[in-house]
This record gives sequence, structure tokens and C-alpha cells, in this order.
Amino acid sequence: MTVHAYAEATSCVQGGELRFHLARASRAPLRGSVLVEDVAADLAVLDGEFGAPLWTLDVPEDWPSSLYRAVFTADEDVCEVYFVVRAARPSSPILLSIPFPTWQAYNRAGIPGESIYWSEQPTRASRVSFDRPGGGPPPERWEEGMLRWLGPAGYDVDYCSGLDLHEGSDLLAGRRLLVLNGHDEYWSAEMRDNVEEFVRRGGNLAVFSGNTCWWQFRLEDDGRTMVCYRDAVADPMSAVQPGLTTVEWSSAPVNRPENGLTGVSFRRGAGTWGPYMQLMHEESYTTRFPEHWVFEGTKLGEGDTFGRGAIGYETDACDFTEVDGVPVATGRDGTPPSFVVLATADLRHWHRYGQGGMATMGVFGLGAGTVFTASTVNWGNTLHDPAVDRITRNVLNRLASPVHGWEVIGPRDSIRALTVCDSQLYGVGVDDALYRRDVSGQNLRWQRIDSGGGVVAMATPREASATRPIGLYGLTGDNRLVYRDPGAKAPWTVLGKGPSGGVGLALVDGDLWAVTAHGGLWRLPAEISEWTRVDDSAGAITLTALNARLHIVDPTGRIRTRMPLPTPTEWTDLCTAGDCTVLTAHAGRLIGTTPGHPLRWRTPLPDF
Repeated sequence: MTVHAYAEATSCVQGGELRFHLARASRAPLRGSVLVEDVAADLAVLDGEFGAPLWTLDVPEDWPSSLYRAVFTADEDVCEVYFVVRAARPSSPILLSIPFPTWQAYNRAGIPGESIYWSEQPTRASRVSFDRPGGGPPPERWEEGMLRWLGPAGYDVDYCSGLDLHEGSDLLAGRRLLVLNGHDEYWSAEMRDNVEEFVRRGGNLAVFSGNTCWWQFRLEDDGRTMVCYRDAVADPMSAVQPGLTTVEWSSAPVNRPENGLTGVSFRRGAGTWGPYMQLMHEESYTTRFPEHWVFEGTKLGEGDTFGRGAIGYETDACDFTEVDGVPVATGRDGTPPSFVVLATADLRHWHRYGQGGMATMGVFGLGAGTVFTASTVNWGNTLHDPAVDRITRNVLNRLASPVHGWEVIGPRDSIRALTVCDSQLYGVGVDDALYRRDVSGQNLRWQRIDSGGGVVAMATPREASATRPIGLYGLTGDNRLVYRDPGAKAPWTVLGKGPSGGVGLALVDGDLWAVTAHGGLWRLPAEISEWTRVDDSAGAITLTALNARLHIVDPTGRIRTRMPLPTPTEWTDLCTAGDCTVLTAHAGRLIGTTPGHPLRWRTPLPDF
């Protein structure tokens, strides 16, 4: 290549300008043609000429936000420069980031002093400049498949450079979903801080990427120099601000595993490189939680495989253990406790070809937001697979929407009463057995522990009182009020009578509340032995308490709520009950089911 070109930035705004620097290695005249193409649309948008060392592109205001490529040609010599056009104002709830830092890190890989690669070569560079040719996508084009799928699939998204995430949170304001795609390996502390804050405040993150956020880098020279020593000994920052040392995020002295952002890490993932890279096309994911909303419409069942080839040459994973055939994240590697494993790929045999490990697709809550990760670099290039297509749509549609609603957290079962005690979920089945499982978003199996004692409704106090110890309180089908200590084996003790036809039970500040099939709301104060009818129950099918409020499911399938006052009080409509006819609550969530249906939970916020 004898024509050299680079842009002064990796992105510019609609209606702005972007300057390109040009040079020739020979003494031939510096003139030629320039073709600008919208990469996502595969469409030429400008055909012009250059004749000086500086060429300025005036970006029209009506150019779509997208990834673009400027192709400079002089005689037979060609040089490509990639850049993003950002939206002048948000036009989509979805923002997609292009991994320019990773592209630049691989630029001129293997040339001594010119690239951050290869990893263990002593001649690798620790500082590289954006003021040079290259820094575009790798030959495998990990990002391109999704970019070209989005528009035809009906998604209008805005684009940014990964470096734009470094600048601040303004870019993310007004967005609901940030999408990472392909191979997004290099992150600055500012990038990570801004994205984590975005999610914690209620934004969402979809990671259709692998080896994500693996190396930390810094920017210098007004953002035009990328610094990554990949070695704490060589990096002078380790003695000044250890947290900014340019090593792996999970390594000392940074000790900030990327699991906190993505839920997974390449530390537990797998890689197949060089002549063995093609092995990735032989691998598939195995479905581990088919009832989850991510798999809706895929027709996948437990143990089914999908997405052959989507397992790219590098994958991410979390440490997990199998519990009754269900994968459960251990958290030992920094993965958040809310992480739900959706699919896995066992790639331990890749230890012969690069790095053996796993791939774990999953989802978790981070603050008020949600993070989904596909955990692989080649997801976007496998969107011709019907399951990959459907999963991608499910993720984009749900996480770009303001309404989340109910989520499935367990397979179909026949539970008629629920409560939470000591952070364990207890259920009485229609077979009159008592079951228990962890309160978790993972699809754990119920474990039978004892007799259900004829209980049709259950409740547990938030804290013990003089007359109400912490344990399981129940109403039976023959109108008794019963109690048992929590644990595997304990007798049910009769405390007295319950209101006739009780279908729901709750405990608030030591007072027992019940709703009956006859339409009444009843109260049993802590120091009194007789139930008193307080109000109409609005036809309640079930009852629970959360945050000192009573919640019911009414006959129309809506959640309604009121304060636990001993006088008639209006029931306020809150949200859909999601077909649940049995309720309990824990840690800010309603948990519900119907016999023969999956277990679900949701935050009790109004439907929009």
C-alpha cells in the first residue's frame, strides 16, 4: 500500500466534518478518488476526489448514523479508513458501539514496535497512535454480520465509536439499550465506568461479543495515543494509580474482573487460534433454560443444541456448578449473584488448540438495568440460524422497551401456596407436599422436604415479634391457621381457626391478613385471637405483602395493592398478574405461579 490515510477521529456527528490526512510512499502526485460507503447498508453515499494532504468530509445532516468506510484510490493503490457517523440527537433507543480500540490494538499485528500484538513477543509496542493508516476491522469481519442484519430485520439503531463511550455519559442519555458486537476486547476505565453507571441507572446492555473488556488501556495525547503495556512492571502507572494499570481487568493490581460488567470473562472462556480457528464452526450452544424469555419462540427444549458456528474463536464464561442438572453461577470469579445461565458450550477440548474452557450465555441484573451476554465473537455472523435470529430479536425487543414485566425463574410445576423464609422459597404442591428451593432467577428444581399439612396459602413475617416467630404460617383447606419452623423436617402446629374459605395469607408488622373465596379481607392482630373482617377483597384470588403493602391478584388478572389499614381502603391497580394465581414476595419482587405453570417474578411497578 503506497497511499496512506487516516482520520482525525473515529466518529463525527451528523452535520459535522471529519478531516483525513493523506500521503504517498512514492513521489507520485498526491491525487486520486475517494468513495464513501455506508458499511451497514452496503451503499455508496459519496464519490469524490482528493488532491492534497488534507481532505475534509462535510457530513450531511441526513446521512444515517452508521459505520462508514472511506476508500482512497490513487492509480492502483487503495487505503480504507473506517469511521462512525453519530446521530446529532438520539433517534433510536438502541445505541451500537463499534470496537475501534480493539481494531487499533491489532493494527499491524506482529510488526515490531508497531502493534500491541502479539501478546508475548518482547518487541510488541506499549503505545500506538490513531494517527496512522489501518485500525479497521479484522479479515474475519466479526462485527459485519450484525451490522448488515439490523436494518433488514427492522431495527433502526444509532451508532457510536467505542472511544465515544470514553468521553462521558451524555452519549448514553436517553438510550435504553447499548449493544456491543463482535470482538470488543479493549476498554478504558472511563468507558467501563460510564457504561456501568448507565446500566445501574436503568439502562440495559446486550453483549453480542466475546473476549469482551479483557484488557484495560489508557488514552493520551488528547485521545490519539492508545497505551497498553500489558505488564504492570513496565507500566509506570502501577506505582501511581494501580487501578489504571494496563493489564487484564481481572489481574493484579487492577483486580476488577470484567464479570462485574458482562457477567462473564475470558478467564473461564475458550480460544482456538491460528490454523485451528476453523474448529469454531463445529461447536454449538446447549439450551439450559428453555422457559426463559430469551428463548421465547425458538421451540428449543432442555438440552437442545443451536447456533452451530456462533461459538467464535474466543468465548467468555462464568464459573458454575451443576445442581440437579441445572448450571448455577458460583460467583467465585466475580460474576454477580443474579447471573442466570441460559446456555452453555463445553470447549475444554480446545486446550489442544489455544485455551480450553466454556462458553456461558446468560443474563443478570446490574443496579436497575439488565445485562445479556452471548459470550462469543461470532454471534452476529450466524444470524441466518433461526434460533440465533429469534434470540437476538427477543433481546433487542425486550431490552429496548420500557416494560419488562414477569420473568420465568423455574420450570412448570404444580404449586398452590408460596412463601419465602430465610431467603429460601417454600411451596406447597397440589400433591400436599412441602417443597423448597433457593430464591434465584435460575431455573432450579423444587426439592421435596416434608408434608404440606393441607396448606392452601402461606406467609412469613419480615421479622420476628413476641407472638409471631419467623417461620411458615399457613391457612389450610379446612380453615385452620397453622405454623411450622423453617427447615427440612418440622411438624405443623395448629394455632387456631382461620377465616372460612381462605385463599391468601400475608403478615405485616405482626398482623395476619387473609383474603377469602367469599370476597372478604380479614385481619388477625398480634395480641387478639379472633379474626375481624376489615373490607372487601376486590375478589382477590391470592394475597401477599411487600414493603408494608398488601398485594392481591384480582379476577381480571391484575395486581392490585393497598396499605394494611384496619379500615376500608381503596385497592389501587398496579400491573398485570401474568397469569399468576399464587403470590409471595421477597427483596422487592413479587414471585408468582399457577399450578401447572412456570414460576415467575417481577418488580411491582406500574405497567407503562
